[in-house]
Amino acid sequence: MRRELRLHSEKHLQIAFQMNHSFQNIRLYGILDLGYVSAADCEKATRSMLEGGVQILQLRAKNVSKDLLPPLARQIAPLCKEHNVPFIINDYPDLVANCEADGVHVGQDDVSVAEARRIAGPDKIVGLSTHSLDQAVAAVSQAPDYIGFGPLFATATKPDYRPIGIKDISEAHRLVELPVFCIGGIKRENLLDVLAAGARRVVIVSGILQAKDPAKYTRECLDLLVP
Repeated sequence: MRRELRLHSEKHLQIAFQMNHSFQNIRLYGILDLGYVSAADCEKATRSMLEGGVQILQLRAKNVSKDLLPPLARQIAPLCKEHNVPFIINDYPDLVANCEADGVHVGQDDVSVAEARRIAGPDKIVGLSTHSLDQAVAAVSQAPDYIGFGPLFATATKPDYRPIGIKDISEAHRLVELPVFCIGGIKRENLLDVLAAGARRVVIVSGILQAKDPAKYTRECLDLLVP
């Protein structure tokens, strides 16, 4: 039993090292959320986010027909490739291959990380949402490529989730040997507080998408994240 536990631990330490190495330079995660951007404006918004320096980009479409996603994803994927930015689809691992995406992001109530990876492909990125310190620690056993940790603050995109605040950020980074992306209500205006609490990587959604100049806003956020 002890040998099995040791091998299990070593396996995940190796996985964590490989994944942290892959994500070591990624600090700013942008989400193209159809709750804030119309389908007609997706390409323009994507170009602005990429111009501003978003380092990984997700297409998220809650409460929107799944059939709408493939044509939008096929517009976005080549733009991301031009900027060498990984392109992630939220919720639907079965769309990854056909849309030329680099991976999928799943939630606690979606398919498991292993199943998402089986469907999307073994070489694809799989991210997992976590909403508490316990969930973040438990996520390690599933070996996602990264986790989302939040929502830190109240956010319109997650109205049913109670904000968890910033008190556990440092502990999450100490206990979880995976890239941790803090998410939920993070904006340029509170980004320094989030970083002071121990965050290394963040997801910013409405702050970027609702800015008068999304590219400029993105650059200002990235300047705070990258010394």
